[in-house]
Amino acid sequence: MPDSPKDLAERRLDNALALFEEFVRATARHADAATLRGLERRFAERVQIQPSYWSQIKSRSRQIGERLARQFEHLCHKPRGWMDVPHDGSEAAAPAAAVEPQDESGPRDDDERFIVGLVLTYYRRHPQRARTRLLDLLGEVLTPAAAAPASPPGRPGTPAKPLSPQAEDAHALWLQTQSGVAPLKRRK
Repeated sequence: MPDSPKDLAERRLDNALALFEEFVRATARHADAATLRGLERRFAERVQIQPSYWSQIKSRSRQIGERLARQFEHLCHKPRGWMDVPHDGSEAAAPAAAVEPQDESGPRDDDERFIVGLVLTYYRRHPQRARTRLLDLLGEVLTPAAAAPASPPGRPGTPAKPLSPQAEDAHALWLQTQSGVAPLKRRK
């Protein structure tokens, strides 16, 4: 039976408060008086919301919507769907299947998030140039060695390396992806 919106809002609030308590425990472990001041502000910064918005959430004058729940999960390193299931022990623990699996195409760690962030920043600032450069780079990586010249320019006499089976599979996937996709039109 699906949860009512009120139940889901309460569960998300309870889980947000649990995340805050977890943050306080982690911070208070090595805390002095100066560290303990402003924990709510620092928690709000961690989950990338305004401190006043966090205060409104705690006072129940605002609810945690879908997007904000996913933001809390992501920034607090919880699995997707964690905010939507009970974790306080008062209700029966939800089965593990209730938490959605992580998106396999999404970044898995901080290094991947950093690279994805860089690419998105570049794309948002220079969309056409980013498209062209990224497609060129991907084409270079996924182009088979047989189609490449036997010796790279500037390095005469250096033989091309044969592709590994993984690279051949990646190239086949690249060619399959390209088929049926019209080239991007240049903006005027």
